[in-house]
Amino acid sequence: MGERAKVAFVFPGQGSQYVGMGKDLYEQFNIARRTFTEAEEISGLPLIRLCFSGTEKELKLTEYTQPAILTVSIAALRVFESEFGLRPFCVAGHSLGEYSALVSVGALAFSDAVGVVRERGRLMQEAVPSGKGSMAVILGLETQEVDSICEAASEGEVVAPANLNGGGQIVIAGERGAVLRAMSLASDRGAKRVLELSVSAPFHCSLMRPASEGLKKVLAAVTIQPFSVGVVTNVEATLNVDSNRVKSLLVEQAVRPVRWEESVRYLEALGCERVVEIGPGKVLSGLIKRISSHLQVANLGGCQDLKKIALN
Repeated sequence: MGERAKVAFVFPGQGSQYVGMGKDLYEQFNIARRTFTEAEEISGLPLIRLCFSGTEKELKLTEYTQPAILTVSIAALRVFESEFGLRPFCVAGHSLGEYSALVSVGALAFSDAVGVVRERGRLMQEAVPSGKGSMAVILGLETQEVDSICEAASEGEVVAPANLNGGGQIVIAGERGAVLRAMSLASDRGAKRVLELSVSAPFHCSLMRPASEGLKKVLAAVTIQPFSVGVVTNVEATLNVDSNRVKSLLVEQAVRPVRWEESVRYLEALGCERVVEIGPGKVLSGLIKRISSHLQVANLGGCQDLKKIALN
């Protein structure tokens, strides 16, 4: 990958996890092993077992998922940097991935990030009783139409767009009854596909307010360092380089929609030419390809990906 090209790094969020993620990096690179060991010591979680040989059910538990994805993402980042020495001109992350992005630019120490996301996961899990909330993906409708559907379906309950993912994909979140009503309305109004998601909590909607208040207290104990590589934030879909704004943006992120399509278009407007997705899975790569025909996309989640990137 040529260093003159404007390269952005992006980091995945919840839903990208899979059993076995990061295992080959751990086995082949000391820097990856050190990353996993450090994360285990800080979190008190058996992350090596959970990531490499745990069950899908365990890995889906939010308080495990979040530190696990963060750890794999930062292990992959450190391997990538040590092998290629390539630095991005800006970074972004999808939901949880914004924490990985902040670690990558030096704003947040990895040790602090592990502790914060473990608490973030726990707080999100506990914010809404099991079974009361839900999320669903709607394919093929515009944002305004989904806004209108959520308004009509609410009937005094919470339902709202949670992930504006682009490529005709919008995820909604809220109380389960309202989400089911919105799904039915979306089908009636011509959605190509409507699917309830298997998630443990309704993220990025007002039901997460207790979690965001708890997160505010957790973040109060953490130091945000000045950083010069900008982070395209989920809340604003624009570049932030102000360390004083990081905490408030992360607190708001828990209750506000992830503006991913706008974030990718903003990267394009900044002159970005290549995007490297760093972490497990290829979810963001798929979304970016649907949003933009101009951006070159690569992903780094394992050793095979290193070889592909080396050939570019």
